[in-house]
Parts: sequence; structure tokens; C-alpha cells
Amino acid sequence: MPPSLRPAFLAAILIALPLVVVARSQAEPADGPIGFASVNALGQNGTTGGAAGPTVTVTTASDLERYAGMNTPYTIQVAGRLTVDDMITVVANKTIAGVGTNAEISGGGLQLGSTTRPGNNVIVRNLTFTGASDDSVSVTNSAHHVWIDHNDFSGGFDGLLDIKRASDFVTVSWNRFHDHSKTSLVGHSDTFTQDVGHLRVTYHHNFFDGTDQRHPRVRFGDPVHVFNNYYRNNALYGIASTMNAGVLVEGNYFENVAHPSHVGYDKSDPAGWWPATTSS
Repeated sequence: MPPSLRPAFLAAILIALPLVVVARSQAEPADGPIGFASVNALGQNGTTGGAAGPTVTVTTASDLERYAGMNTPYTIQVAGRLTVDDMITVVANKTIAGVGTNAEISGGGLQLGSTTRPGNNVIVRNLTFTGASDDSVSVTNSAHHVWIDHNDFSGGFDGLLDIKRASDFVTVSWNRFHDHSKTSLVGHSDTFTQDVGHLRVTYHHNFFDGTDQRHPRVRFGDPVHVFNNYYRNNALYGIASTMNAGVLVEGNYFENVAHPSHVGYDKSDPAGWWPATTSS
């Protein structure tokens, strides 16, 4: 880890450590993230999403796509079930939040950032994602300062939540993942070395409920902090650290998980490293 980033990493860890409880139940949404999405870096002071702009409510996929692609900040409230055909690109300074009891995105997903338009300073909260044709949420293309909070993910085609392609300063908190295999990937592939020096991610108070693997599977990310998550009936494994990734694992609870963690996995070589674990 570069010396210039060590204070930011330590601050993120120290903020997180007081919350040592197992994620068996959902808490009320907080006003702001803890962990890496709260760190001031890359010209961004924490993660505020669309707070600087107006609030709109959308009830159609076309309206969601239109506001998500605007060049100005927006808080976009999703009301009801939206069926989308593909990935909707979300660009910088957006909050996308479900309202009511049935806010859902099905059939497609959200891509935070594109090759030409950054997806920085984005918040996604209080939504159900189901049946995506690709990823449910993809944090990609150097997106940074992203907070994924209090969502329900299930049944997509590929990853439920993938963080890749040099994205950075991300917090994933209080989500439930279920009815799926490939849950959450950090790092695009074994050969995508552009991820080195990026992919600083915090996972806390998530419920990995019967999902098979990748909770997360980390390539290159260093450090990634995984704490106070609840793992139940995960068929293949819990957490994997590969390709020189550095994963700090603390205070997690594993129930009926034969392989809670791997240092190295499948054909990913070299293995990652595992500085400490206090999970049970």
C-alpha cells in the first residue's frame, strides 16, 4: 500500500471497528457511509450522491435511464417495479433510492460509469434487484466513491454486484444477497492488472443467504475490509483473496459454510494475503 494512502486506510478501519455486531437483522439506513466510501480522496470528499441537486421520482425505466445519465446531480427516487431491458448507465453525482415497499429493478441492472463518462459519487439504496440479464449492479471503468446500501439482490445472469476495472473507494453495506451463485466480484480478471492500486472496498453488515460463492472474490484489491457480515448455507466458499489481493476479515459469522475462506482460488495465481481474521 502506498504510504500516502495509509492514513486514509487507517481512518476507514477505525471508523468501522466500533460497529462489531453480526448482520442478522437490518438497521435503519444511515445518513452516510462508513469505510472506504467515506474517505476523502481523488478530489472527492466522501460520498454524497445527488445531494447537491433536485429530487425526482421515476415510475418508468425510460425516466430512470434519462435522469441517471444527466450531467448534473440528482436524487432519483424509484417507485414501484421497473422492468429494464439491459444495463442502465449511471454517471457521476447520483443517488438512486427506492421509495415505498416495492421499489424494484428487474430484467436488467445498473452500470456505474462508462468508458467515456465517470460514475463517481453514486449512491444506490433501498432497492430490490432481480433477474438481471447481466450484472445487477456493476461498478466499473474507474468509478470511485460509491455506496451500495440496504438493497436486496437475487437471480441475475452474472454477478449480483461486481466491482472492477480500477474502481475505488466503495462501501457495500446492509444488503441481502440470495438465490444466486456468482455473488460479488472485486477485480475484473486475473490478467486485468490495471486494477492494481485500486479496488479499495468495505463490505459490512451484509447477509449472504444461500449464495454459492464470491462473498467477495477479490483480485488485486488491497486493502479490502470485510467485517460483520452474516454467511449462511454458502455451498462453495465464503471469501477468496487471490492475485496478490489483501483482505482484512473481522467479526463475520459463518453458519453451515464448509469453506469460509480461501487464500488463492481456482487458477488465480499468485494467491492473495490475509492479514488477520477474528470471524467465527
